[in-house]
Amino acid sequence: MIALSNDIQAIRTQQPLVHNITNFVVMNTTANALLALGASPIMAHAVDELPDLLGIASALVINIGTLDKTWIASFENAMLFAIKRHLPVVIDPVGAGASQFRTNTTLHLLKLAKVTAIRGNASEIIALAQQRVNARGVDSADNSDDAIQSAKNLSKQFHSIVVVSGKTDHCVLNDKVISVEGGSKLMTRITGMGCTASAIMGAFLAVNNNPLEACVNAMTCMKKCGEYAEKNSVGPGSFWTVFLDKLYSI
Repeated sequence: MIALSNDIQAIRTQQPLVHNITNFVVMNTTANALLALGASPIMAHAVDELPDLLGIASALVINIGTLDKTWIASFENAMLFAIKRHLPVVIDPVGAGASQFRTNTTLHLLKLAKVTAIRGNASEIIALAQQRVNARGVDSADNSDDAIQSAKNLSKQFHSIVVVSGKTDHCVLNDKVISVEGGSKLMTRITGMGCTASAIMGAFLAVNNNPLEACVNAMTCMKKCGEYAEKNSVGPGSFWTVFLDKLYSI
């Protein structure tokens, strides 16, 4: 918990700018979560301004939820520029496995540049590892425990940390697995909680030079805030409000 506390303090002291190219559904959600934690969010995908904005950013989070050819061009340009600046890059393969387009796009991006971390639900991670289409929309049809081997394979293939979200979160680097228990079932009743986790990971990676530790701390922070929010709310609406407040006060 000391490492987690240190990272949170660093985020609030440094206020890292986390550049998100993310989907329309969660822009407001993830921006508010980053602000509550103490980071500074920016949501921008226009190719023309990426060099300027990434020139002052501390991390890049790519979320493929809103996917078309225009967004893919933004993803590609942002990733290449971020790598040149040695920024941590998180990719969230929303809906990978739900369509071949999403699966192929994610694999293309992973081959384009080395990312720091890949965070997805079990079905998304399994789909990427097996290059298959078999998911229930953007929700997971698989258990996070069932995706550990796929996560190991992906980590070795792309030399990245792979985080599998679920009832138990698994942070994987090659054959090393660090599991994070806790959280709340209500987190599955709110749109964008997974996307929020990816954005939060960007903030932690911006202040911690140990990427695996940063990912574990980010997921632990999410779990702790989820547990607190469940105890102090009556449903999804109040849960989100309490969750944000806990991010602010943790």
